Amino acid sequence: MPKSATIGIIYAGGTFGSHGNPLKSLDNSTFLPILTDILEQHFAHKTTTHWQILPNPIVKDSSQLTPADFAHFYQLIIQAYQSGIYQFVLLTGTDTLSYLAAFLAHSLADSDICVIVTGAMQPLLQPLSPKYTLNPASDASKNLLQSCHLALTGTAGVYACFAYDHWPAQTVQKIHSHDTIAFTGHQNAGYPATSYHQFTDKQFTTKREIWLTQHLENLDNTLKNLANAKILPIFLTPMSGDDLANLLQNMLKHKPDALILLGFGAGNLPHSQAVEQALIQAYTQNCLVAISTQCPFGGVSNSYQAGAWLNEFYVFNTESLTVATIFARLLWLVATVNQVQNRRQVWQKMLKKN
Repeated sequence: MPKSATIGIIYAGGTFGSHGNPLKSLDNSTFLPILTDILEQHFAHKTTTHWQILPNPIVKDSSQLTPADFAHFYQLIIQAYQSGIYQFVLLTGTDTLSYLAAFLAHSLADSDICVIVTGAMQPLLQPLSPKYTLNPASDASKNLLQSCHLALTGTAGVYACFAYDHWPAQTVQKIHSHDTIAFTGHQNAGYPATSYHQFTDKQFTTKREIWLTQHLENLDNTLKNLANAKILPIFLTPMSGDDLANLLQNMLKHKPDALILLGFGAGNLPHSQAVEQALIQAYTQNCLVAISTQCPFGGVSNSYQAGAWLNEFYVFNTESLTVATIFARLLWLVATVNQVQNRRQVWQKMLKKN
């Protein structure tokens, strides 16, 4: 292993390092020597480039990740940053890649940290090969090496890299369950992309110290809040207002910190007095409620009365944010802003930057 590092590589499982039938993520002791060999060959003639695989015990299918796991990766990156590593490549599963990437974008905002999040739709190794032979049909090594190349640029921010393309993390969505072109995004990103600024070396040093001190001082409390956060979705199907109200009330019994309503079209929902009362109950229970859409593109608006009425009942407008980014933003607010009313104010401020 190199003595110093400019790129921190994190292996977290997923299809990238999976093997067998059905596919299952290989553990560190089996997979990391293979990953190390690939990286050593790639960087053999690049003597000015250093890298290091960071110790990480959480290796699993990404569908099994929880907010507590997100907190672990945040802590892992913060601690590596404290030791002088500013560029990272995170290898994870594609199921929740957009959620983890969007969370890291929010939690690492205002820093000069660069994180490239990637994975694979086909495993690096032939699934049934007992000798762990490389899979010629895999997109894993291509995504890995492209991500390392992007990390070397050191551009501050969190990005998802896939199929020779990359996007700011908070714009990314998974749009295909099997194809190698599984993700899409765009470059017209607002917050937190707008929070990454360019400074002189002296300013960078000061800013790093301030940013790191603040995050380390609050780290224990942040990790605890992330592990305990409860953000639940409601995916709408055609139903009556009374049925939706009952669904909301049942969800509120679990005392969530926030609810994400996945409505129709531009963010439309069944409207009834019972739904209004349920939303008022959520407000008095200090539960944040955000409206999104089942449509992958376009976001929500107040174009229709079927959705505009929600503004009167404390529901967050999410504009064109992806579901993954809505989840990530709510999660970070719950973890770092104690007062519910302050969370509402911070949400509006961030939304204005989008």
